[in-house]
Amino acid sequence: MPKKTAAVESQEPKPLSVAQKLEAVGIDAICERVANCHFLQNIADDCDVSRGSLVKWLTSGEGAGSNADLYARAREAQADRMAEDILQIADDGKSDTYIDSEGRTRTDQDVIARSRLRVDARKWLAAKMAPKKYGEKLAIGGADDLPPIKTMTDDELNAKIAAKMAALSQDDGE
Repeated sequence: MPKKTAAVESQEPKPLSVAQKLEAVGIDAICERVANCHFLQNIADDCDVSRGSLVKWLTSGEGAGSNADLYARAREAQADRMAEDILQIADDGKSDTYIDSEGRTRTDQDVIARSRLRVDARKWLAAKMAPKKYGEKLAIGGADDLPPIKTMTDDELNAKIAAKMAALSQDDGE
């Protein structure tokens, strides 16, 4: 059996690294797919890399213009896209009714339930992805029959603590 020579071995192309594969596609193209709600697994498969490698590459770097920054912006856009989808699903009533065999208009409860599920799933995910924008707003305060919680400056708080401490030290001295 003939041995391979160094010249023959060097002619075989080296496989591309994960970074080379992803950079060939481009961060902008990948982030556009993320913003349009494509699954990371599908993007990774299309780029011939693992999902973990894709996420690691997307979250690399710091500062404006880094992969991590562009990915974070794509995720924000993805949450906005989900909010738009919610409105489209809620407004689309084309399949909500049908005509039965006797010619009567009927409501298709399965379609309505499926639409409700689709809306709820998107609401939940958008709230997790962008909680400040789409999350539940919590009102912190007292009960309805009590006044709202009062805020204090640091100086006011320190003065109140000092007054309480002075009162406690007087009680101990008696």
